[in-house]
Amino acid sequence: MAVRITYATMTADNEELHAAYETGVETARSWLGQDHLFYVNGKARSGEGWHEERSPIDSNLVIGRFAQGTPEDVDDAVAAAREFAQEWADTPWPDRAAILKRAADITDERTPELAGLLSLEVGKNRLEALGDAAEVADFFRYYIKQMKEHDGYVKALGRLSPNEDNASVLRPYGVWAVISPFNFPFALAAGPTIAALLTGNVVVLKPSNAGGFAALKFYEIMRDAGLPAAAFHVITGAGAVVGKALIRHPDVAGITFTGSYEVGMEIYHNFATRVPKPVICEMGGKNPSIVSDKADLDVATDGIWRAAFGFQGQKCSANSRVYVERSVFDEFVDKLSQKADKLVVGDPLDRNTYMGPVIDQAAVTRFKEAVQEVKRSGGRIISGGEVLDQGDLATGNFVQPTVAVAPEDSWVWQKELFLPFVVVGPVDSIEEGIDKANNTEFGLTAGFFSNDNDEIDEFFRRIEAGVTYVNRRAGSTTGAWPDIQSFGGWKGSGTSGTGGGGPYYLRQYLREQSRTVVS
Repeated sequence: MAVRITYATMTADNEELHAAYETGVETARSWLGQDHLFYVNGKARSGEGWHEERSPIDSNLVIGRFAQGTPEDVDDAVAAAREFAQEWADTPWPDRAAILKRAADITDERTPELAGLLSLEVGKNRLEALGDAAEVADFFRYYIKQMKEHDGYVKALGRLSPNEDNASVLRPYGVWAVISPFNFPFALAAGPTIAALLTGNVVVLKPSNAGGFAALKFYEIMRDAGLPAAAFHVITGAGAVVGKALIRHPDVAGITFTGSYEVGMEIYHNFATRVPKPVICEMGGKNPSIVSDKADLDVATDGIWRAAFGFQGQKCSANSRVYVERSVFDEFVDKLSQKADKLVVGDPLDRNTYMGPVIDQAAVTRFKEAVQEVKRSGGRIISGGEVLDQGDLATGNFVQPTVAVAPEDSWVWQKELFLPFVVVGPVDSIEEGIDKANNTEFGLTAGFFSNDNDEIDEFFRRIEAGVTYVNRRAGSTTGAWPDIQSFGGWKGSGTSGTGGGGPYYLRQYLREQSRTVVS
């Protein structure tokens, strides 16, 4: 595909792009309804039991049945990976990069069918789905570029004598576990895996059961690119079984997890027992935007609805809180609600749909609870607030994009909802808005809208978030892209202080070895 799609792409009028996507959907449909095994050391395994995954678009549509791994499968994968770890670490990094470059090219070729699968499996609209696939190709190429720029992370150091050579060499840890979520089932399975493999680690991947098919397609790409079987293993299964076994395995040297704060903190506290181990957890957010009375409200409302309702709010970076200076509050709310009312909700395969379904009925229940909480607390639903369960949407998980106002003591201001639900409130100053924005255990993303440079400087100086945007119409708090915006959180949103897709990310998968040779 000649047209480049990212999460910041606002329109796609290219007919060739749409035709490719629609052909990809038909290819993806041909894959549905089958049984799928997972892979340990290149061999397909059936584990114990099956998980039947149904599409959030239509509960009658079976995506497939996926074999469920066991602790024994984890043991075997880790053992095979560990046995191969030294050979892979000793492989010159340009040789590792050559394999991953081939995988990037294959990803490009398969992007339409991968996007079709992502729409069917988790309900992404076509631009979101195409972006999920395209991001993986960019992860490959950006991380390879990082390795090249750092010469494989080998750096000559100074000397104390003429016959002494000193160097700093960054070396891999060994077996690396990756636990990935449903909301970016291709990109967030691939991104950490690529980083770990490129830096010389070997990987065991456990994807979410909602989105496991996309992870298996990523495995096929790596296999077809020529990656040695023992370097990469994927085990589908329950977090309480496969995930727990990986977290507790003594031979897993490092872990990357993307998911909830509760699970991430449990991993952070319990993964390293006998010796310290690297833990990279991205744990969500309750992401704010602040709107100044000096902002362009048309730009602000566009940026906020895109970030609040893109992929149905099921992004850890979704904009779920907005603080607006009181003098423009009513005008802002009116503009935002009018735009929310015009959004097309429906089958994400349709060209004009912006919002597809939420992932499951538990999310629908959570939506109902949030609406009820707003009303119970004395707030108001300004736009949306309804479950859509009639006609063509009756067998899916569809809800309206929702704008609400609520008292500050309502839990909708603090709880991460993972829904197309944004709560808005007035503030008397930018300083008050920043204070309230920071009043959370999370610190992932934040947005600001103002045409005053002093206010912008104050926002950047004081906001407690790892990813920040100002006056961004394409998404007030969402849309980070490799080599464009690093993506990582502060406080309860992340453990490492370093963002994926950024210039310091690979360093986390390596440890330093100082080398001195005296001749």
